[in-house]
Amino acid sequence: MACARTAAQKNKHISETTAMKDSYFIEKETLAEGERLELSSLLASLNFNSDGLIPVITQDADDKQVLMMAWMNADTLEKTLHTGLMTYWSRSRQAEWIKGKSSGHWQQLVSMRIDCDGDTILCQVNQTGAACHTGRRHCFYFKVSAEQQEVVINSGLS
Repeated sequence: MACARTAAQKNKHISETTAMKDSYFIEKETLAEGERLELSSLLASLNFNSDGLIPVITQDADDKQVLMMAWMNADTLEKTLHTGLMTYWSRSRQAEWIKGKSSGHWQQLVSMRIDCDGDTILCQVNQTGAACHTGRRHCFYFKVSAEQQEVVINSGLS
């Protein structure tokens, strides 16, 4: 019969696992431009959070506008790479969702980048229709003015 791990043991395991994964990316810091890595090794070294998720910033491949931020788990990341369709994990519904499947506002993967720590993904996409569930082109329409101490609804990014 297996023993249940204590919270301290689980936290120690998470810390050790994170340290091993961090070392993967630290070792790669000195690689020269153009060197190649095995994709499966990099994916296995990603730093998912304690819920098994990693943040994904989605950007329009043509105009570079940031469209949205969402989450992926290991399965939705693999599905995105396999199908070329952006597939995310919905924290509220606790289910995967393929962007555009219900709305018709598809996101086709053009390129994917992993940040230097392996804890954030940047995807450039071809966006069909609105990226935001509100029908706006992007999700960042609350424009904060620190000077005026107010927020303006602004779908443009100027």
